[in-house]
Amino acid sequence: MKNGEIRFQQIYDEYQGKISRYLTRMVGENEAEDLTQEVFVKIGQALEGFRGESSLSTWIYQIATNAALDQFRRPFDRHAGGKLLPVEAITETKEDENIWTGELMASTEQRVIRQEMNGCIREIIQTLPETYRSVIVLSELEGLTDSEIADILGLTLQATKIRLHRARGKLRKELTTACIFYRDDRQEFACDRKAPHSD
Repeated sequence: MKNGEIRFQQIYDEYQGKISRYLTRMVGENEAEDLTQEVFVKIGQALEGFRGESSLSTWIYQIATNAALDQFRRPFDRHAGGKLLPVEAITETKEDENIWTGELMASTEQRVIRQEMNGCIREIIQTLPETYRSVIVLSELEGLTDSEIADILGLTLQATKIRLHRARGKLRKELTTACIFYRDDRQEFACDRKAPHSD
């Protein structure tokens, strides 16, 4: 294999899972598989021209984010139609681990409660405008820094912080509208969806 092919294979091996998960959170499970392959085709085509002006990780997330945003602008190609992500997509492979804290769940009952809460939060994230969804996913789910997010989205650091602040406010407002949060018998954080209003 040529050096370029070896390097691409190393990048694919390291980032394929991360980018697939990221795109699943951004555009939905139905779209993510094909879009992930499209992203890595673009990476392979552009790799020779990568000069290291940003980190490799930032560059890869830029390509993935642009692909996701392009997908949002192709409404007739979106088969998901706003279909919600499966809980597994956000909780990854550890069913007994909370996505926000990394804590192990105490019991099967606690696992159900956490899954319900994660599901509630996940559903609300899916309803956010694409600009807010991208910063929330990159920050809260991918764990990237504000400066990394700024590089990925082509924003100034100040603009990124403002967008994140507004996105978190919007998410908090939507969660408050849609969910009731409380402490259960174990003093664990839990939530229930509010019943929809009937006319």
